[in-house]
Amino acid sequence: MEHISFDTFKQVDVRVGQILSVEVVPDADKLLRLMVDLGEEEPRQIISGIREFVDDPQDLVGMQTTFVTNLEPRTIRGYESNGMLFAAGGPEALTFLIPQKKVTAGATVG
Repeated sequence: MEHISFDTFKQVDVRVGQILSVEVVPDADKLLRLMVDLGEEEPRQIISGIREFVDDPQDLVGMQTTFVTNLEPRTIRGYESNGMLFAAGGPEALTFLIPQKKVTAGATVG
């Protein structure tokens, strides 16, 4: 693995967000459309390829987990994604990184 400088690491903005709603992206096996409260004026739309790891996508509603918030917007299947869900795992399993107790939406991680 290549090392990065601490200054480069500081550029990544990871925050706790609360998932407000979840929809399956039509005609996509892996994608979910999340609306996330990150403590901003409006919720953010984040498209995430986690569908295969979630039995019932509606179970995610209300969950607090972590998101990378300063990625450039990206259009995926016609939806603009404004961040990335930050999770751990591999091709067979996924674990959400959740706070031990409820925190304010938008709380910084790191």
